[in-house]
Amino acid sequence: MTDVIPTEFFTEPGSNPHATAAEYRSKCPVHRINVPPGADAYAVLGNKVVEEALGDSRLSKQVENLPARYRDKAVASSLLVVGNLGFADAPKHTRLKKPISRAFLPATVAQLRPRIQDIVDDLIDTFPENGEIDLLSSFALPMPLTVICEYLGIPVADRPLFLEWSYILSQDPLQHDEAELKAASEEFTDYFTKLVAERRTDLRDDLLSEIIRARDAGVYSETELLSTLLLLIIAGHKTVANMIGNGTALLLRHPQQLEMLRATPELIPSAIEEILRYEGSAAWASLRVAAEDMQLAGVDIPKGSFVHLSLSSAGRDPDVYDDPDGFDVTRSPNRHLSFGHGPHFCIGAPLGRLQGEIAFSTLLRRLPRFELAVPPEEVAWLSDSSLSRGLEALPIRVGERLPR
Repeated sequence: MTDVIPTEFFTEPGSNPHATAAEYRSKCPVHRINVPPGADAYAVLGNKVVEEALGDSRLSKQVENLPARYRDKAVASSLLVVGNLGFADAPKHTRLKKPISRAFLPATVAQLRPRIQDIVDDLIDTFPENGEIDLLSSFALPMPLTVICEYLGIPVADRPLFLEWSYILSQDPLQHDEAELKAASEEFTDYFTKLVAERRTDLRDDLLSEIIRARDAGVYSETELLSTLLLLIIAGHKTVANMIGNGTALLLRHPQQLEMLRATPELIPSAIEEILRYEGSAAWASLRVAAEDMQLAGVDIPKGSFVHLSLSSAGRDPDVYDDPDGFDVTRSPNRHLSFGHGPHFCIGAPLGRLQGEIAFSTLLRRLPRFELAVPPEEVAWLSDSSLSRGLEALPIRVGERLPR
């Protein structure tokens, strides 16, 4: 029988969950875990088993397959889990993905490069010539949120609203305050129902108009339209913000790697893959539930069990990576699971990578001298009931700011 991992491993991982994960993983790649508390649930920690599970059709992503008491609670309180490609199995997944997939192809995304560059430079222009900033609130959060708002064709001026809603609505509906989730879902629904009605009379060449056309052609229901918008806003900014925050903190803690990137900026794409492997934006893959009795790595998983796939642990598995706890921006090959694998591989990966490349290359070019403004141990990791892995804040001291 495998050990039971305590709830805190999931909800309050702190600055170094990797040592705990390594200890459990070395005994067995699959363990029981008390998340949500009292449920039949399993944590998958080994890279090869996580990869296999990500592509296993017996693990359902549809909330309808949850045991009734969890299903009803999730559906009642969370707009996120009720109708988008992130929480759907085939053939529903295929139907929900098709209208938006073209917008995230590498060639389509590449056309955004000049505009993303401008957004990045505009934000850096607001930094002091010499002084302290929180890189998260000044740069890492607003940059990708502005990009996804513009790409969708929704008012960038309402960015503070989207930040607040997506922070709340990305929480686990089975562990977070039900009333808060419900209120945010209703506010989001009201806002976007009104915006969609306005845009219908003025369809444009943007992603929101494309999604409205899919609704009007009967491909999406009204709920699916709203749920898809919510997924794109959350996934479109939170993961990129974490990648920039986590990555900058890592580089400041590994000054030799930072200097190597400054000297050889063409290594930045490789550095992004290493940041995603080493301290990825998502600690866990999103909802999966066993649609039938099954086994993973020889462990029995009864039908109706939650199956939590640890992307964070998979990225540090010594069976797959040499020196997995070493941070090396030149690591090659570096195949990681941070964007998932199989049919649910992250549709936004090309956009995320492009934003990371532009953000890091511009920060390193325009800020020749910056450092942490607090001791490294004071940089706090966010503990919430979402699946993401990111910092509460990243206070840095800018020593010089070069022109764009």
